[in-house]
Amino acid sequence: MRSPVIEPEKPQTSALDVGVFTPDISAKTSIPEVGQEQVGRSNHWEVRSEEQAYAYLPETPSEVENRYGKRIDLVELTDNPVGRSLFINGNPEVGSNPDRNKQHGFFFTADNCIGCHACESACSEKNDNPAHLAFRSVGYVEGGSYPDYKRMNISMACNHCDDPVCLKGCPTRAYTKHAEYGAVLQDPDTCFGCGYCTWVCPYNAPQLDPVKGQVSKCNMCVDRLEVGLKPACVSACVGNALDFGVIENTPENRQQCKTSIPGFPSPEITQPNIRFQQTKSLPEEMTRTDDMPVKYHKDENGEYLPVVDQKVGKQRHWNLSKLNSRENPLVLFTLLAQGALGTFMIPFIGALAGIEMFTQFTESNFFLPLVILSIGMTSLGLFMSVTHLGKPFRFYRGFNNLRYSPMSREGLGLALFSAFMGLTALFLVPSNEWVMSILQGAGVDSLMLNTHFPWASVVEVSGVLASVSGATGLYYMNQCYQIKARPFWHHWQTASSFVGNSLSIGAMVSGVLVLIFFNAESLPNQVALEILGAIFLLGLVLEALGLKAHNHTLNRSENEGGAAHYVQCTTFGKTYLLRNALLGFNILAASGLLIYANVFTVNEPLYLAAWIGISLMNIVTALIGRALFYNLVIPTTMPGAFFWKNKGFEQHARDVGLADNPACGVAPLSH
Repeated sequence: MRSPVIEPEKPQTSALDVGVFTPDISAKTSIPEVGQEQVGRSNHWEVRSEEQAYAYLPETPSEVENRYGKRIDLVELTDNPVGRSLFINGNPEVGSNPDRNKQHGFFFTADNCIGCHACESACSEKNDNPAHLAFRSVGYVEGGSYPDYKRMNISMACNHCDDPVCLKGCPTRAYTKHAEYGAVLQDPDTCFGCGYCTWVCPYNAPQLDPVKGQVSKCNMCVDRLEVGLKPACVSACVGNALDFGVIENTPENRQQCKTSIPGFPSPEITQPNIRFQQTKSLPEEMTRTDDMPVKYHKDENGEYLPVVDQKVGKQRHWNLSKLNSRENPLVLFTLLAQGALGTFMIPFIGALAGIEMFTQFTESNFFLPLVILSIGMTSLGLFMSVTHLGKPFRFYRGFNNLRYSPMSREGLGLALFSAFMGLTALFLVPSNEWVMSILQGAGVDSLMLNTHFPWASVVEVSGVLASVSGATGLYYMNQCYQIKARPFWHHWQTASSFVGNSLSIGAMVSGVLVLIFFNAESLPNQVALEILGAIFLLGLVLEALGLKAHNHTLNRSENEGGAAHYVQCTTFGKTYLLRNALLGFNILAASGLLIYANVFTVNEPLYLAAWIGISLMNIVTALIGRALFYNLVIPTTMPGAFFWKNKGFEQHARDVGLADNPACGVAPLSH
């Protein structure tokens, strides 16, 4: 079954603003004089006569399908296969490359790469990238022992995948996969800097610029392809390690066309359009020189698989200061949104289920303040998520990709949750004695004062819609983190944590107003405390079960998820144990209070004070747990070098002030 090429609804000129380099249009076999009319090539570019023969794309027959079963010739998958312009740099003319509608890709010969970084330089020069940004980067893995010590360099950029997860994940629809060359192109002007594409890409291709607050990436040099030239990085390669052409065409003088080499994440995640040759023998184990606690071990089939590299030993540390990160707004956003869902839905659904105490509460004057409190929590959470964006004033673009992006669907679900809660609050006004007395005292005379209208039924409908929207938002919040490129998150523990926090925080917050209501009405509150306490305990137990399963899985994992767990048990070992101890104590204390209340006569002030203490401790536990969630994740990125593309070095450069020098290539964390 064919996978459709996703077409843009309109030309995005800024997405194809591919630099100031003006490519040559001369023939491949001979270089004409400047100004000579070209035969068989587009002539809308200024002629350059200095291009060498190796810079031109070969014209060779292509396969019908690639090894993933996808069509290589994409002409049948577009509505306008002939003569559609890419609007490169605003130019409406069309290139005449005969392979224009075929899927192209890079070919990397690891045996030839000498690590000179000429490809990086050519790419950055053409795209006018700052020092801290690189669309193509060269890392390496090494292994063996003297004198037989070997290094393998890896040059990597965007692989213009058949299944581009960046495109599907981007909430703003800044990405487009074109039928022309199969290029996955991104529009930085449409991007609002959430960085979600950098999370889902296994190859670190999209680059988030913390200075500009936007993402950009390799554009396949489509301006050069239009006139038959290879990308700038390929033309600049001095070791003949990089090549480019129609995918599955093995370049001349090459004997392999593999889909993976040591250090390259599983191609099954995105089906990338890159092929490799690596024939020289390598040691059984290859290590990374960056701070990633991952190395690669050869299995019985000769494939190199990731294993945990215990680079920092096994000693446990606190590192509480490192919990403070760029993801702090997301820590608050997720906890506030999940808490708001529980705060509203626990009493509302409890009333729908016929539980008497919740029915009494939702029919009282206190239900309106609870709804308003839930709206406030959700609004504050959404505001925090907006502050996380590189371009926060463009937050409205987050709904552009409802067809694919879980982030767009999450945002829509929470926005509808807030909207329907707002309607619920509005419909509660006529039945709220406090508000009505204020309105009547102010001389307000409106239809809302009509107490004969069935407001309770309307409130029930709007509340159900709010609950469905909120549950949908929570579901897609979980889906946002089910990322194959981040195995530490790609586990059902993420869902159990989110639902568990909704129950525990929701029971805690709603319990405050429920208990105030019971005390105001001089009603016994022990039953309310027991029911809310049971819901609170259920949330804690659900979270603990997920953590136990997560720990069990990662202890037996040798991928990046296992590496993240290793960091969790060492770099943050004491903090991790503290969170687990607090969670365990909360479960035991909550269980003990519930059992005690059913066996003995309780002292209500002391009983209530104990629940308050457990609730406050749960807030600390949730904050630590969520901060660890964001700080520990290790993605399936490509290997870096000792300095370049090394998170450890970047942090060191910031700590000692080296990052203040722009030439260092480490950007300040301004977004």
